[in-house]
Amino acid sequence: MTAVAIYLLAVSCFFLIFPSVDLWASGLFYVDDGGFFARNEPFLRRFRHLGPHIVKIIAITCVFVLLAKLLVPGRRPLMPLRKPIFLLTTLILGPGVLVNLILKNNWGRPRPVMVDLFGGDMPYQPVWLPTNWCDTNCSFVSGEASASMWLIAAVFVAPVAWRRPMLAFLLPLGFLLSLNRIAFGGHFLSDTLISWGLTLLVILAVYRFLFVLTPRWAGDRNLDEWFTRKGRLLEVVLQKNGARANAQLRRFFVMFTGRE
Repeated sequence: MTAVAIYLLAVSCFFLIFPSVDLWASGLFYVDDGGFFARNEPFLRRFRHLGPHIVKIIAITCVFVLLAKLLVPGRRPLMPLRKPIFLLTTLILGPGVLVNLILKNNWGRPRPVMVDLFGGDMPYQPVWLPTNWCDTNCSFVSGEASASMWLIAAVFVAPVAWRRPMLAFLLPLGFLLSLNRIAFGGHFLSDTLISWGLTLLVILAVYRFLFVLTPRWAGDRNLDEWFTRKGRLLEVVLQKNGARANAQLRRFFVMFTGRE
């Protein structure tokens, strides 16, 4: 975690001192008579959606594992419950709360396509400087770069034999998905690099809390028992509601037919 914090500090200081690097990186994908030309490439437009699709698949799988334990409390969970809880927690806290809810919606940094140097009507704004130029869903930091880095969280809970192949696939994928957003004029290079660091910091913090420190309630056995108890309670509630619904249907039947 310390190394990631140092990385964030170094990247932030670098772009505060050399903001022209941001403009140079975005300028590589911009032409005066065509704007950010990558936005017109059908393949790149389709490729952009690959990352969110993978994120949805992982998130839905995690929710399914937890629901399966609740709905069938007597059976063993499909995987240790700490794993889906870790993945969902990091997704919510990282890309969800920190990146999109707190930073993108409140920092007001214009995207490259909004900046006057790239055909827009707003001035370039440095990193970490809150402004009023953009109202919501702004440039600082990159949500899709954060989601791309979040995919690495799956490596932390994967079987050991899978980790290197997963990294060999996910790291280049995350890099290309993030580069795609820069090429589209959606984010500056600094948005992407800082987003990676923030997301990784959240992943490492939650992993340390759940898997290294591991409070008593977060142990696999305690989580299994907790979900089992809640599942049993849910069964009772559903049975009572089902019996009540059957009684109401019976009354309606008697009312309209006159027969019991």
